[in-house]
Amino acid sequence: MIAYLTPVLLVLGLVAMSVRILPEYQRGVVFFLGRFQAVKGPGLIIVIPGVQQMVRVDLRIITLDVPSQDVISRDNVTVRVNAVLYFRVVDPNKAIIQVEDYYSATSQLAQTTLRSVLGKHDLDEMLSERDKLNEDIQAIIDSQTDSWGIKVTNVEIKHVDLNENMIRAIARQAEAERERRAKVIHAEGEQQAAEKLVEAAQIMTNDPGAMQLRYLQTMSDMSQKNSSTIFFPLPFDVMEVFRKMNK
Repeated sequence: MIAYLTPVLLVLGLVAMSVRILPEYQRGVVFFLGRFQAVKGPGLIIVIPGVQQMVRVDLRIITLDVPSQDVISRDNVTVRVNAVLYFRVVDPNKAIIQVEDYYSATSQLAQTTLRSVLGKHDLDEMLSERDKLNEDIQAIIDSQTDSWGIKVTNVEIKHVDLNENMIRAIARQAEAERERRAKVIHAEGEQQAAEKLVEAAQIMTNDPGAMQLRYLQTMSDMSQKNSSTIFFPLPFDVMEVFRKMNK
């Protein structure tokens, strides 16, 4: 019995070692005697022990946290910037054969690209144009990882950290900008008011009746207030007579 059971157990053990089950989000890169054979999966995969080897590759989107990097902007301001990178494997064959560790390689490339791209921009652009910078960084990393079978789907700059002196300088700059805007608005208001007064004066000059109506309205407004001043209205035609007599 032992003589019969031993081969059966060996065969069962060999079959158990040969069976691989890959979920839907994984693929297996199979090598035959060290040479690339095929990309298999998902589902049940048979790998002959000792002859074939299989490397599992996850096809889901991977979130890579890019460590904080010291960046010197184009206007010589030192900031610390960190970001998050989203990528996935689109070609398992290239991801295993073309690069030793695609996760580490993508991380290092993201760090160097982040410093290189941000170093070409001013601090104001880093703070106000993040969407454009994200697109530039994504395009550069994606073009370089294409030969690795990697697709970069998104890059997001998370934080741009400044030192205390720079924060105070930006606060003073913002306060000065608010004061400048307030003065401009006040000057524009004065200009508009002066223009309206000139228009009113021209209307009254061209139409004596308008001047007389304004005169009467002013007297009416002042009479409604508590005042000890007494006004004696004088018609405009009488004033014109006195003016001619003085000539």
